[in-house]
Amino acid sequence: MATAGKIITNSKTGQSIRFVQTSLSTGGRLLEMESIYKPGSAEPPMHYHPAQEETFMVLSGEISVRINKSTTVYSAGESFHIPAGVSHSMWNHSDRNVLLNWKVQPALQLEYLFETISGLSNDNKTNNSGKPPLLQLALTASHFSKEFRTARPPYRVQQFLFCILKPFALLLGYRPVYKKYLD
Repeated sequence: MATAGKIITNSKTGQSIRFVQTSLSTGGRLLEMESIYKPGSAEPPMHYHPAQEETFMVLSGEISVRINKSTTVYSAGESFHIPAGVSHSMWNHSDRNVLLNWKVQPALQLEYLFETISGLSNDNKTNNSGKPPLLQLALTASHFSKEFRTARPPYRVQQFLFCILKPFALLLGYRPVYKKYLD
């Protein structure tokens, strides 16, 4: 369970997250984190949060941010906001760490998604870029669809495919979340 001060690190992406305020400590209103992006990180797939808005403050370094089709580089002292439902991605193009303060409102269960993906990566149950295999993805993405969706393929296509794949994933022992990653 995410608690204030807990740090998780994704061994595949190198990203670390320190929880400042969690869903539990804010009554679900806010998830606040500090995140470090390692130098030269790759741009992840475009994604969006259908019911959550995000506000970022760059504490050190500079980060590349793609919002829809526009890319901007933000430096230390600058902030930016991503409204709910807006596709985006961010990565560290530079040769030094980037430290961000990151606020998500409302919190929903986003912290549990981060713990799950980080745990899977650290247990070597993802590819080298941190993406889970398709059957795991079908369960986890469906479970956290209020918090996180990839921009492609369209959500209706994802729902259809995941609906077909979920029973097979469950039969093979996959789970949407794993208690050991949340403890």
